[in-house]
Amino acid sequence: MKISDIVALGLWPESKKTTSKKGIDELEELGYNLFYIGKNADLYTCPGKDAKVLLVRSDRCSVFDIPLNLEIDGKGVSQTAISNNGAQYAKNCGIKTAILSEKVDQSLAIAPRCQLMELCKPLEAKINGEIVQFEFIFRNYLTGSLFDACKNGNDPYGLNLSKGLKQWHKFETPLFTPTTKGVKDVPLNSKSVRDKFPEIIESMENLFKDFTKFAYDNGIVVVDTKFEIFVDEQGQWVLGDEVLTPESSRFIALEDFENANYISMDKQILRDFGKANNWKEKSQDLKAGEKLEVEVPDSIKNTILNGYTKILNSLSK
Repeated sequence: MKISDIVALGLWPESKKTTSKKGIDELEELGYNLFYIGKNADLYTCPGKDAKVLLVRSDRCSVFDIPLNLEIDGKGVSQTAISNNGAQYAKNCGIKTAILSEKVDQSLAIAPRCQLMELCKPLEAKINGEIVQFEFIFRNYLTGSLFDACKNGNDPYGLNLSKGLKQWHKFETPLFTPTTKGVKDVPLNSKSVRDKFPEIIESMENLFKDFTKFAYDNGIVVVDTKFEIFVDEQGQWVLGDEVLTPESSRFIALEDFENANYISMDKQILRDFGKANNWKEKSQDLKAGEKLEVEVPDSIKNTILNGYTKILNSLSK
């Protein structure tokens, strides 16, 4: 299937830039053609007429939606394995994901970085008179942007939380804090979105609860997670490609959490380093297609990679 066929099906936005660059030789020779280069992964069209694409994760890194010149050897392989585990966990809970069980030829050197994906379009609906896409976020703890909002007396999701809650307060049941998906994620009223998609939200909430317990029993605290929902060719909803991974969730080792060491086992370490080195400010002068040149110590890289490895080993049980 060509990219023009994908666009014609309405499964790829015409406005999203594609590339004419050649991809990895061993894939191109088999009829997989590179058509999109993302910040951390690339997409290939697949031979045949089925509506699917091949996602190939790289070792590239990004934070705050800033493309970096940084690569961490082995990150892409670990992320792919964690993503496959998350998709299988969701499948075991009766939830379909966009990740197909079909695999590329496992003898290929690139195979550990590859996932075959069903082509889907993002879930959309009209909110306050505007068509938007969504990020469905569930939180076990009061931290991050929600804590900042509460501290400042704001209630962006219409949750009516008790005043005076401390940071890292654990909620009896996960909070649902949906946002729009875009250049800027705008908070949405929790009840309004839940009422619009009751089946989806209930399914995601149950998945999050089940996974939280599973992870805890295996030595990892799940702080929060983000689910993205898509619609397939048949009009059925499916869970997106980042399912319960460090790209969509915040994980903290249980022993660290119990010692009040709230450092996530994911790219939060890189975000903190980026904040300390003013990457957001430095990135403002970047032109389209440019990457921010950064210097990151090996100690930071190794800590990030070790976190991914621990997540993979813990959640593969």
